[in-house]
Amino acid sequence: MRVLLVAGGTVLMIFGFVSGVFAAGGDAGKGKEAYDKLCVSCHGKAGKGDGVASAALNPKPKDLSDKAYNSKLSDKYLSDILTKGGPGVGKSPMMPPFGESLKENDIKNINAYIRSLAK
Repeated sequence: MRVLLVAGGTVLMIFGFVSGVFAAGGDAGKGKEAYDKLCVSCHGKAGKGDGVASAALNPKPKDLSDKAYNSKLSDKYLSDILTKGGPGVGKSPMMPPFGESLKENDIKNINAYIRSLAK
């Protein structure tokens, strides 16, 4: 019985990590709502870095839909850049910090949505 429980738990954990359920720990649907308010003007609706404000930015926003790029970003990095902005992680000062306006759940939700852009 124990072997069956351990095997079942292992399969559940693997599924969770592969599907992204445990990766960001957020709700991508709720994250999309926040992304649309805070990020879409620069990163674009599909996360390609082609939002209306991107034309005036140098450097251009990253393409969050690029699976190779997105997969290299840790959840901690995404949380840090959302809360501290670009300068807080050694990136462009054009990326503003949202730490004072976002709660921890909001950040997890946005992270989950950003992950979904690269699928």
